[in-house]
Amino acid sequence: MAWLIIHGTVCTMEDPPRVIEDGAIAIEEDRIMMVGTTAEVRAHYPDAEALDARGQLVLPGSICAHTHFYGAFARGMPLHDDPPSNFPYILRRLWWRLDRALDEKAVRLSALVCLIDAIRHGTTTLIDHHASPSCIDGSLDIIAEAVGEAGLRACLCYEVTDRNGPEGARAGIQENVRFLRRVREWRATGDARGAFLAASFGLHAAFTVGPETMERAVAEAQALGVGFHIHVAEDAADEGHSLTVYGVRTVERLAREGVLGPQTLCAHCVHVDAVEIDLLARTQSKVSHQPRSNMNNAVGVAPVEAMRRAGVTVGLGNDGFSNNMFAEMKTAYLVHKVHARDPRAMGAEEVLAMAYRENARIASLFWPHPLGVLAPGAYADIILMDYRPYTPLTGENLPWHLIFGVDGSHVTTTICGGRILMKDRQLLTLDEERIAAEARAYAPVIWERFRAIAESERNS
Repeated sequence: MAWLIIHGTVCTMEDPPRVIEDGAIAIEEDRIMMVGTTAEVRAHYPDAEALDARGQLVLPGSICAHTHFYGAFARGMPLHDDPPSNFPYILRRLWWRLDRALDEKAVRLSALVCLIDAIRHGTTTLIDHHASPSCIDGSLDIIAEAVGEAGLRACLCYEVTDRNGPEGARAGIQENVRFLRRVREWRATGDARGAFLAASFGLHAAFTVGPETMERAVAEAQALGVGFHIHVAEDAADEGHSLTVYGVRTVERLAREGVLGPQTLCAHCVHVDAVEIDLLARTQSKVSHQPRSNMNNAVGVAPVEAMRRAGVTVGLGNDGFSNNMFAEMKTAYLVHKVHARDPRAMGAEEVLAMAYRENARIASLFWPHPLGVLAPGAYADIILMDYRPYTPLTGENLPWHLIFGVDGSHVTTTICGGRILMKDRQLLTLDEERIAAEARAYAPVIWERFRAIAESERNS
């Protein structure tokens, strides 16, 4: 049974985007059936129930090309050390201690609070990269269950690494293989979970994955016909390690060992050079850009414009920052200008291309129908925003309205796969107050484990 969204300012995010005044969308099951004016759509569906957008902006749900649900308990957590002075210290003193402190309950709560944040800010598709060395087996099922409760769309993987020993590496490989097979079974049998959940093969980063583990992971991934989700050259230390140990730069090593390819997603790529950019382009590997995280970690600014000129698909992620992708868009727009000392760098059109068109290409690795666009046949992942422009809004100037006027806080209604998850800012699938209280009560448990791990490392 079809239903409609009517009387909205529909921003299709096609290429080029259209802005339809008094626009409407017809939805049937999980797909968009028609986009047009309210009069046109009403004429085709005269008896359909309708949600009145009351002039609000109607946009595709945002896509996040790289995130980490597992990092949620880091907010406000004491480090029990001097502030890290570089990125390797950030990894060792924060993230590699926090992930070891997580148990099943923490994995579940971390996912749930991030999913609530995503619904509130209109992010309907998330590509997650998970780590919980003390809770590997079944960890992706825990996250998948949380995603199912929320009603969002997510691609999951477990980051394989050698930093927790050979047993941990083998367990990480097996968790990826097990979950990939499970998702395939869901899709083959028509299980509803298969429509919203997808899987990739996770690797942490080249500098924490040795040749034997890499070889095993590549063999398993090739047998399954899948690509990888991996951090690449996020910091100069990654390139330095690769040159010292393997005699080649990071992307060259990954190409040589069979990691790159059309289905592989490389997060960051901050320190890639021209040869590596060419390799990414020739292998059709995808890249996700996380400007807020890169600024926070002081690792540098990725050569996004050079990668895009070379033909690399570069999308936009958040690396575990808030799931407000409009904030990520603004940061991308600004940081490249200050880095290049050129106000012409990273135009608003480029930012929107990354956030919608390029992210949709990345998402197409995992879902069969279009995302990031309001068009017939696309998934009905849609948000309503109470942004009231005080200057004319057209398809031509839409990028500047989104960069300078719109924020995730404007989202009032979030729809994923044709299901309303939040209406008029009221969550319908998750109990935010209960989940936040449960997470707040459990945070001291995780923080105490973190403290104990930090003390043990200092004393060893």
